[in-house]
Amino acid sequence: MKFMGGLQRSVSRHLYIFFYYTAQYIKTKMAYRADFFIYVFSDLLLQSVNLIFILVVFTKVPAIKGWTRDQVLFIYGFFLIPFAVYSGFLNHLFDVPEKYVLEGELDRILVRPLNAWYQVVVETMNPELLVGAPAGVAIMIYSGRAMGLVWTWWDIPLAIVLIFGATMIYAGVYTFLASLGFWTEGNIGLMPMVYNLSNYGRYPMTVYRGPVRFILTWVLPFAFVGFYPSTLLMHRYDFAWYALLTPVIGIISFTIAYRVWVAGIRRYRGTGS
Repeated sequence: MKFMGGLQRSVSRHLYIFFYYTAQYIKTKMAYRADFFIYVFSDLLLQSVNLIFILVVFTKVPAIKGWTRDQVLFIYGFFLIPFAVYSGFLNHLFDVPEKYVLEGELDRILVRPLNAWYQVVVETMNPELLVGAPAGVAIMIYSGRAMGLVWTWWDIPLAIVLIFGATMIYAGVYTFLASLGFWTEGNIGLMPMVYNLSNYGRYPMTVYRGPVRFILTWVLPFAFVGFYPSTLLMHRYDFAWYALLTPVIGIISFTIAYRVWVAGIRRYRGTGS
């Protein structure tokens, strides 16, 4: 009972800090409302460009490797939801090697009585980028209706579990890459390349060759942030086992990455200035 009470207090404390940071962030952004809404609009515009690209491709061909336009749209819609969570809360893990390690910002973080990873996330979040999530839901609803998809009662809780798993994959991959900065003491240039690879998860894996498919499934598991889980929600069961592995892969990815992060924190000695 004492453990549960301590856990509840810890969760409550972290939630309070999260909402406090969010409120302060929104107040800051509302001081420059035009910039805020331009930022939101630019993100929606970027996603619209990707959507238009898919639509243009399917004006030339009826299907790609057996995947119709509406099925690809559904995959893309699902992909947008965990991607929006990543963009809103985890995108600035990019800054860890250079800003926090090389410039010594981590010194400030480590003197506070709060988890260092959590502090980095909450103080660098951009919650306005969550706008991609409702856009993804809208695309899924539209394409699902176009396919004549009949929703069942378990689709929503299943989608929540799959989105959680996909988000944890993002958290795991980028936490791991950020942690490498503790050893390299600076930006190693991997994050932009991996970010570009993550976009491959919004397309059917069957359009890629075997080596690429293997990398996107088992090395950098971005196939689980879009393709595999969305096929299960489309009630296509040829990839069901892969889809059901999504939360497992997510938890394993983040657990390994967080252990590397903790090892890096222990190694960190500050800038010496």
